[in-house]
Amino acid sequence: MNRLGLAYAAGAFGLWGLSPLYWRLLGHVPALEILMHRIAWSALLLAFVLRGRWTDLRAAVLRPRTAGLLLATTALIGANWYLYIKGIEDRRVLDTSLGYYINPLVSVALGAAVLGERLRGLQAAAAALAAAGVLWLVKAHGHLPWLSLALAFTFALYALLRKVARADALIGLSFETFVLAAPCAAGLLWLAAHGRTPPDPRTWLLLAGGAAVTAVPLLWFVEAARRLDLKTMGFLQFLSPTLQFLIAVFVFDEPLPRGRLLSFVLIWAAVALYCGDAALRARRARS
Repeated sequence: MNRLGLAYAAGAFGLWGLSPLYWRLLGHVPALEILMHRIAWSALLLAFVLRGRWTDLRAAVLRPRTAGLLLATTALIGANWYLYIKGIEDRRVLDTSLGYYINPLVSVALGAAVLGERLRGLQAAAAALAAAGVLWLVKAHGHLPWLSLALAFTFALYALLRKVARADALIGLSFETFVLAAPCAAGLLWLAAHGRTPPDPRTWLLLAGGAAVTAVPLLWFVEAARRLDLKTMGFLQFLSPTLQFLIAVFVFDEPLPRGRLLSFVLIWAAVALYCGDAALRARRARS
């Protein structure tokens, strides 16, 4: 097992899981303003990281199909980032955690529906259990967990389109961030003209630091993916929503009524089947 790859993966998923603690520090700033700062500062950081690869970005822009796919992923990742920050602002970290537990199972279903990938028995059972968990939550609360589903589907669709787009992670993220940076910069200038700027140096530093919170775990994720097999990455990705769940319950004191807990139990059972299927497939491949 590649120890450096494990360290990169643990760092990436760990930072994503702990990020609610960071964004909660900006609870006095509206979610849309946080998003605009996050993207604008990330664009500056990526412009530095991208040095020497501007020709690769230009090549991606000049390929109509790639550019079209990346424009779609730009809209999806922008929506996902906003919904995530909004969920934390509204004290709904349990809902964001549920969304990222559901996400890989949605990806499996999309792979079957769109790419014609065949669902194995345990994968189909996992998808059914996840659907049962969502339906139970609807029964318990009387409405769809729209935030969880929106987070799961926007990121799953994002991953699907990035899979077929001819651009690596850094080039794709840079394209998406630079496209979003222009309207975000315009929005921040408009807010500044109307006297709506961060109230103190601490808030400025936290907003600027959002660039690192955004870009660093993704770059670590890319380094991990280069060193580890997909099975290991699949197991480790559940570290992020697990940390979010623990933070929501034990740090933010979000309520966990019995109906919601049962929904999580069904989702956890689905995750266990999903991981069990990956382990069985890896064992058969070795033998």
